[in-house]
Amino acid sequence: MADPPLAPPDAGPEAAAREALAQRVRTPLLTLLTQEALERDYQLVAGRKAARAPEQAAVDAVGTAADTRARAWTLPGGLGVVTVLLLFGLLVTVAAVQTSRNADVDDASRATLIDRIETRRDRVQDLQQRISDLRDENADLEEVVLALGDDVNAIGTRVTELQVLTGFVPVSGGGIRVELDNAVAADPETEYLRDSDLALLVNGLWQAGAEAISINGQRLTALTAIRNVSIAIEVNSFGIAPPYTVLAIGDTDTLAADLALTASGQAFSTLADQYGWDFDVDNVEDMTLPAAPFDARLRSARELDDTPGREGEGTT
Repeated sequence: MADPPLAPPDAGPEAAAREALAQRVRTPLLTLLTQEALERDYQLVAGRKAARAPEQAAVDAVGTAADTRARAWTLPGGLGVVTVLLLFGLLVTVAAVQTSRNADVDDASRATLIDRIETRRDRVQDLQQRISDLRDENADLEEVVLALGDDVNAIGTRVTELQVLTGFVPVSGGGIRVELDNAVAADPETEYLRDSDLALLVNGLWQAGAEAISINGQRLTALTAIRNVSIAIEVNSFGIAPPYTVLAIGDTDTLAADLALTASGQAFSTLADQYGWDFDVDNVEDMTLPAAPFDARLRSARELDDTPGREGEGTT
């Protein structure tokens, strides 16, 4: 690189300074930095040489590696500065490439994260919809359960009523007590109370509105048989003997009067007067009738289907 022109010989110090300043201003920045770096390098090397002059022999013997490193930094032509700049540029390039790669990775990670978020959001919406559907289904099922509960209660009430009517369970309540006995001098062959006489009284009680009936502790049901075995009477296959006590649960205010108005009740009253049987009817506020002593459930009959066209039909 050419040295800057010198000021004319006849110029003074001020003119030389101005010329140097103008020359410095006109010099490109990179060139100026290189020149100054070279000048400082030369100055540094000269200073080091002057400081090492008394000990040069010892340094040359034991400091070859250190001297080599020093000469690497003091290469002529500003190669040290260029090397530093090249290394700096390389570092900047590597950092830029790494930043670009990291940006690509970050963009990919961000896209993956967004995709996962969208997928999870869709999943959450599906689950929320499922929860809503299940909630509606539960509400419908609760209504069904309530309806079934009402049906069960109604069926339970009906079962209780049927158990009472069929003699399947013990019952208690108010009603009437009928005391019966043969006449003192009655002929056992023709004047004693017979199974048909008790059946006539029982039919009159049913017609009068009795809800449950027993004879000498034997509960009457739809399967009960009242029959004579010689002169003895059997109810539910159990023999009973006079006097006979017939208990009937019903309305205490009307049951006795209604019995006297039925055809069966009137017929029985006529027979009692004819043969001289003891026949007393009393109201009872509270009494208990036992359950039938056998399985009163139906074995062959079944409930009639409540469908059109089947009224009056039966099964056996």
